[in-house]
Amino acid sequence: MATHVASRIEVKRADERFRTRRDWLDSRHSFSFGPHQDPRNTQFGLLVLNNDDIVWPRGGFPLHTHREMEIVTWVLDGVLEHRDSTGGRGLIAPGLAQRLSAGTGVTHSEMNPSRDKPVHFIQMWVLPEREGLAPSYELRDVNAALHNGEWFRVASGKRDGAAVRIGQRGATLWAARFIPGRRTALPQGTHTHVFIARGGAILEEAGALKEGDAVRLTEAGALGLTASPRTGAEILVWTMG
Repeated sequence: MATHVASRIEVKRADERFRTRRDWLDSRHSFSFGPHQDPRNTQFGLLVLNNDDIVWPRGGFPLHTHREMEIVTWVLDGVLEHRDSTGGRGLIAPGLAQRLSAGTGVTHSEMNPSRDKPVHFIQMWVLPEREGLAPSYELRDVNAALHNGEWFRVASGKRDGAAVRIGQRGATLWAARFIPGRRTALPQGTHTHVFIARGGAILEEAGALKEGDAVRLTEAGALGLTASPRTGAEILVWTMG
């Protein structure tokens, strides 16, 4: 018998997020992370981390280890330098999709190589479909798709034409850059996480959203979204289920 999931819409405002500040970092966390713990806010669907990070010049995360996690990084401004123990390395800039499957264990660093410019990026973690996968790395240029002003699949565990492939068939990351006033239908999932990375938008049933706001949708059905007529919007959406 199918399980009924009650419809629910939760708006999470930008200023409600946990915040970590260091001399090289300003980070805002959508879920419990590090010293910021709330047992009522540990994940949504398969998404367990949505960090909004600004790293100042010459700063960054030195070598550290992850296991059993699918990690996707999306740069908004600046350049992030990635190196890992699989041999994966690259400079991640806006319009590049990066995926790191931690699997049985991977050591990596993420640094800002610039002498004078910060790097602003969103890092997202989803649970893998199964444990014990070999670590792997992938980086793809998706600028052409972004110029279309439509939703496109950045990362997915399905063979559905996504730019990078993660080890979780139950999750897909969509992204779009919308011109001011652009109206569209939101991608749907049993669980859908909407994050306003830039600008603002109006989401049906949720209202006006500004940069840094998120919406958690459970069985919400088809909803319309309109980019702010003043700023437009860059939006990241996870559909899961």
